[in-house]
Amino acid sequence: MSLNAATRYCAVVGHPIRHSASPAMHNAALTELGLDWRYLAFDVLPERLSEAIAGAKAMRFIGLNLTVPHKLLALEMVDVLDESARKWGAVNTIRFEARDGDGAWQPLRAFEHSAPDEIRSHGFNTDAAALSQSLKEDLGLDLSGTTVLLLGAGGAASAAAFKLASEKVAALHLVNRTESKALALAEEVRRRHPGVRVSCGYPNQPVDLLLNATSLGLKLNDPLPLDIAKFPVTQTRAVYDMIYRPAETPLLQTARAAGCRTANGLGMLLHQGADALEIWSGTPAPRETMRAALRKNIYES
Repeated sequence: MSLNAATRYCAVVGHPIRHSASPAMHNAALTELGLDWRYLAFDVLPERLSEAIAGAKAMRFIGLNLTVPHKLLALEMVDVLDESARKWGAVNTIRFEARDGDGAWQPLRAFEHSAPDEIRSHGFNTDAAALSQSLKEDLGLDLSGTTVLLLGAGGAASAAAFKLASEKVAALHLVNRTESKALALAEEVRRRHPGVRVSCGYPNQPVDLLLNATSLGLKLNDPLPLDIAKFPVTQTRAVYDMIYRPAETPLLQTARAAGCRTANGLGMLLHQGADALEIWSGTPAPRETMRAALRKNIYES
């Protein structure tokens, strides 16, 4: 489909962003759905995020996705939070809305020709559900009763921690470069889910799942997100890395060589993106088309 003056826009913003496969996935879906929308990607510094959201609102974007390092920052920047964002502690999806003739807030898709001047940003989280679905599909994990070592304490890690606790994992171990952030996250998880054992630091026993929610692995020369002197990868049965490009990070290479089951973040990216598209469009997302576009973009490019 060609661009025209009526074309509407969605986008992902992050820093860095050049690795993102979201435009390939979403534009394939938009073509199949016959929507005159386009999905873009923008590199936005954290200190400019508020301006970027305001700019997208002013230009009547349909919505935004947020990736590293913006998911926690956006909690304080959107006009209203969906229950999913409050529950999982991060925003990865924004839908722009305006009031209809009855004064009710409606997604901007409902205003085909023009939107009223008063527009608000509505923050959602689709990461948590997507992670749980991907862990089941890609690693065959039933999270209830498992022990998990979670690396990271940012927006993706926060959503993961709360989701894992809600799935009644037996124990959750948090490790982060800045220990104070891990301690704060652990305290909040304990407050919300007192039945889950939460600790900070590497465990002294094996775990069922090692989950990387840091950005270490995106760049060629990044160190491992795991200190293997403190916790050898052989001490876990499965390793999931939220990073999907490169398709096999050094962490996943190390884990595969150690005989662990491994999966990258393609499944999580797919399901969070499909859920976001459904929030924006009100239409079931063509997930298999999106999966095929992701596989081509990540594995064949």
